[in-house]
Amino acid sequence: MEAIPSASYSMTLRVEYPHRAGSLGKIMTAIGEAGGIVGAVDIVRIGQQKSVRDITVNARDSEHGQALVRAVNSLPEVEVVNVSDRTFLIHLGGKIEVRSRRQIATRDDLSMVYTPGVARVCRAIAQDPERVFNLTIKRNTIAVVTDGTAVLGLGDIGPEAAMPVMEGKAMLFKGFADVDAFPICLGTKDPDKIVETVKNISPGFGGINLEDISAPRCFEIEERLKREIEIPVFHDDQHGTAVVVLAALINSLKITGKKMEDLRVAMTGTGAAGIACARILLAAGVRNIVGCDQYGIVHTGREDLNPSQRWFAESTNPEGLTGGLSEAVEGADLFLGLSVPRVLTVEHLKKMAQEPIIFAMANPDPEIMPEEAMGHARIIATGRSDYPNQINNVLCFPGIFRGALDVRARGIDEEMKLAAAEAIAGVISEEQLSVDYIIPSVFDERVAPAVAEAVSEAAKKSGMARRVQERAETGLSAISF
Repeated sequence: MEAIPSASYSMTLRVEYPHRAGSLGKIMTAIGEAGGIVGAVDIVRIGQQKSVRDITVNARDSEHGQALVRAVNSLPEVEVVNVSDRTFLIHLGGKIEVRSRRQIATRDDLSMVYTPGVARVCRAIAQDPERVFNLTIKRNTIAVVTDGTAVLGLGDIGPEAAMPVMEGKAMLFKGFADVDAFPICLGTKDPDKIVETVKNISPGFGGINLEDISAPRCFEIEERLKREIEIPVFHDDQHGTAVVVLAALINSLKITGKKMEDLRVAMTGTGAAGIACARILLAAGVRNIVGCDQYGIVHTGREDLNPSQRWFAESTNPEGLTGGLSEAVEGADLFLGLSVPRVLTVEHLKKMAQEPIIFAMANPDPEIMPEEAMGHARIIATGRSDYPNQINNVLCFPGIFRGALDVRARGIDEEMKLAAAEAIAGVISEEQLSVDYIIPSVFDERVAPAVAEAVSEAAKKSGMARRVQERAETGLSAISF
C-alpha cells in the first residue's frame, strides 16, 4: 500500500515560470498528477516576462520528492531554481538552545548571579545538599541519554546521528510539560561505562530519560541506575510505550465490555517495549499473554532466550503453547504488535475471539494495515498519526517526569506508571469514547497535567516522593541570611 505524502517529506520549490495566465495552474496540475500535495504558494517576485514563486509540496519519500521536481522541470519554459528540504531547514543549527532566566544588566546583577554572591549559595548547598533542588536547575531538568544503538527503527546509527532525535525529545518535554531536558549522546556502548557516566553527571539533573538503547543492554543499564542513583530513571522505549498501551486497552475494554483478568493476549515482539508491556499488563490484572519473536512462541522450553526473555517465558504463556503466531492468536482478545510490518493477516484475525482488539504499532508500517483489519476487528490502533487511535509515547513521558519532578521522586515505580495509564485513559469521558477515539490526541492539553497529578499522588502513596507540598514554592523558602 502506497504511503501518503506528509510534512516529514516536505519541500519548498522555488519555481520561475512565464508571467501569463494558466502557467501557475499547469505547475499545480503537474505536481498533483505526480502524486504531490501542494501546501503554501508564496510570491517571491512578479515580473513582466517571468514570475517566481515558492511552492511548498508534500511528498511520500525522498525519491518521490525528486520525481516531483522532475515533473515541474519538464514543463516548457518552467525552471525549478532551488529546492529546500523543510525538515532539514528546521534542524539547521539544532532545535534547542540555553537561555538565561535572569538578566545581567548591572554590576549588582553580576555580583549576585556570579562572584562574589554565588559563593554564599554554594556554601548553603554544601551544608544542606537537598537545597540543590531549590537553588539550581536540578529541580526541573532531566538528561535524555542515548548511545544511538536503537534509534527510531533506524538501528545502530551512532551517537552523533542520534542527536536530532534527542533534541526533538527535549523539545517535547519543554513544549508539553515545561520540563527542561538536555541531550546526552554517549560515545560508548559499554553498559559499565554508560552507567558510570550517567551516575557521574546525575548531580546536575532531577531525572534521567534513557532513550534508544538497544536490548538487552537497556534492561541492565536501567536496573543498575535505578539501584545506584536516587533520581527517577525511565527508559521511555520500554515504559512509555507500555503506559500508553495500557491506557488504550483500559478504554477499549470499556467499549467491548471485556475484563482484564479474562483477556487472552497475543504479542509479537519481545524486545524492550514488548517485555515492558507484558509487565504492566500483568500488573494491571491480565493473566494470559502469549508472546512471539522471529522464532515463534516464547516458552520455557526454548534455550535461545536472553535473561529478559527468560523472565517473559516464565511469567507468561500459562498454557505452555508452542508454535508460531497462528497458534498464539487462536482465541485471543487482543493482538499487541511491537515487531515488524505485515506479520498479521486477515486469516489470523479470523482465528481471534469475538470483537478482537488490534494494536499494531510497528512503524512506519504496522503489523497489519487498518484497511485490511476493518470488518474483522472491533478496535484498531497503530503508532501512526494518519489513522485514528495513535498510540504515542508523547502522551506519557512529559507528564510522568513533570509529576516525578514536582514531588522530587526518588524513582518511578509500577504504581506511578499504572496511575499514568489511568490518567491518560480518563481524559476521554464515557460520552466521548468510541472505537475511533480510545486514546487522546498528543495535542490534547489536558493530558500532561492529568498524568503529572496522578503520578505525583501515586509517588506520595508509594513513598517515592521526597516531599508532599505543592509544586509552587514561595521565594522565601530559598532565602538564607
